[in-house]
Amino acid sequence: MVSKKLISIFLLLIILVSITGCGKMQAMKEMITSEEDQKDTAEKPTDSVEITVEQEDARDTVIYYKSDKNLLVPIKRKISWDTGIAKKTLSYMVNNDKNQTDMVKSGLNPVLPTGSEVIGMSVDEETGLAKVNFSKEILNTNDKVEEVSLVNAVVYTLTEFPTINKVQFMIDGGIKETLTYGTDVFDPIERRDINLVDNNGDSKVVVYYKGTTNGEYEYYVPVTKTVTAPSPDMYTALEELFEGPPESSGLYTDIPMGVELKGVEVKDGVAVVDLSGDTKENIMNQQAFDSMNKNIALTLSQFDEIEKVEMLIDGKTLEEAKMNLSTPESIPTFANEY
Repeated sequence: MVSKKLISIFLLLIILVSITGCGKMQAMKEMITSEEDQKDTAEKPTDSVEITVEQEDARDTVIYYKSDKNLLVPIKRKISWDTGIAKKTLSYMVNNDKNQTDMVKSGLNPVLPTGSEVIGMSVDEETGLAKVNFSKEILNTNDKVEEVSLVNAVVYTLTEFPTINKVQFMIDGGIKETLTYGTDVFDPIERRDINLVDNNGDSKVVVYYKGTTNGEYEYYVPVTKTVTAPSPDMYTALEELFEGPPESSGLYTDIPMGVELKGVEVKDGVAVVDLSGDTKENIMNQQAFDSMNKNIALTLSQFDEIEKVEMLIDGKTLEEAKMNLSTPESIPTFANEY
């Protein structure tokens, strides 16, 4: 009787061991299978997977590059959403072979000197202060103009992130009073006068003009202009746009020849822009109208209360003026995409 019990217990133990062993083997098999399945999915993605991954892992990020005339140009790029994305964004601004190749079709160039590195970076979310520790190569600019462009490009690029509103430059762990050509970087720097063309007026407005370096890729360029108006306003900004870019700047506009500005006012977040009816034949084409509208909307985007632009012709809506044209729903989010 005892021996039968011992045999039963022994058989039960064998069964339990077998079941446990099978469980472990199955778990390991599932782990390997799962890993291999992931590899297969990565190697042979479907169209829907590619779209989903891009939306989840990439962020629309604005980076400021420079033209051949040292004008800063905001370009929207897609950057993978990793920890420290602001620091990663700065790596796209270093003048090296990879970044030059990436931007060759645009005709634009990275602003940070060759060999520049971001040693470290921290952001105080309460104050909006970003401290960026660069390597000494950042000092290797060619002149004062290039140096100012570098500083402004870094500040404007980082302040595109909602948690950053000012930047403290550091070099090899310390704060310098000035860079090589005298640009003051001792205190934190906020956005200031991008592409300033003169400094003789009473106030300043930003006007978006258009440019190209190679004749193939066109881009909008924000230019800070000083004006005699005591404070910047929408009409003054548009007046500067319609008058055209500074001489010898190499820039131009999307305002068709002969189109004149009559006035502008705001109604419930909508900037209502009135144009002269004598020149409506110049904007009958939807493409020409869209380009003009974007040029106007970008210039008005500096005024926070503006959410949309609506065009009138001699005080009439487009429909009333018998113009078969449609108007975009909102102010453009990005000036340029690449």
